[in-house]
Amino acid sequence: MARFDVLSRRQFLSSTAALAGTALLAPAVTAADKDPYAGFKMGIQSYSLRHFKAAEALTHTKTLGLKYWEAFPGHIPLNNVPKQIEEQKKMLADAGVTLMAYGVVGFDENESKARTFFDYAKAMGIKSLSADPKKDKATFDLLDKLVAEYDVAIAIHNHGPGHRYNKISDVEEVVKDRHPKIGACVDTGHYLRSDEKPHEAIERLGKRVFGVHFKDVKTHPDGKKQFRILGEGDLDILACMKILKKLDYQYCLALEYEENPTNPLSDLEVCYKAVRDAAAKL
Repeated sequence: MARFDVLSRRQFLSSTAALAGTALLAPAVTAADKDPYAGFKMGIQSYSLRHFKAAEALTHTKTLGLKYWEAFPGHIPLNNVPKQIEEQKKMLADAGVTLMAYGVVGFDENESKARTFFDYAKAMGIKSLSADPKKDKATFDLLDKLVAEYDVAIAIHNHGPGHRYNKISDVEEVVKDRHPKIGACVDTGHYLRSDEKPHEAIERLGKRVFGVHFKDVKTHPDGKKQFRILGEGDLDILACMKILKKLDYQYCLALEYEENPTNPLSDLEVCYKAVRDAAAKL
């Protein structure tokens, strides 16, 4: 073997050893580093940022490290004028945010009104409409027809005590014989207000879960219930995420924080840390 070849081999082995040593010293890149939300499309219900105009709310969304929105109409007004739809799409795209869901919107037997929502959802690429439909046959017959035609899911939003969709069973009863894309938006905070367990709602509604609003509520010894920062109330975040993972949930997982509307960002950071901590345990 020539001297040149021997030196080249020695240099190669020395360089390889040095690189190996560097690799041992470098911190390991974990799955949590790559995706702190364990594969979920973690986003925000933009109502959490209702104090801000849409452009500023989108900036805050980016600061929080999020890429998905469920928009409430105050931020993204429903309008089927093509020019305005293109403007809305550009605003979202420029912020790096995908609009996955929209609501909460009402439905009754009025087909023309219902089609405005579905036309808008189709034009914007929205996957599900968080909804509060009337509890009657005519309304659900219409929704059966429209979800099949547009391939956009209806996610019935529970809204706590006194609401027509108060308990888990209220949603189960109206969706059980309906099109598979008529289901639920599980608002965890309102189910806690209704003395229901949100992870049980997700499990019972199963593949009909097309939206989730992560929200926390604390029940005090006197029975009073109070909205809290996520992780500081009674919500079992990990149990919810385990069931959603088992369901291969592909819709928006939206944090919704109703408190402190004028200055919510520091609270939202704490909320998202609670979700990341739970995701790390999956």
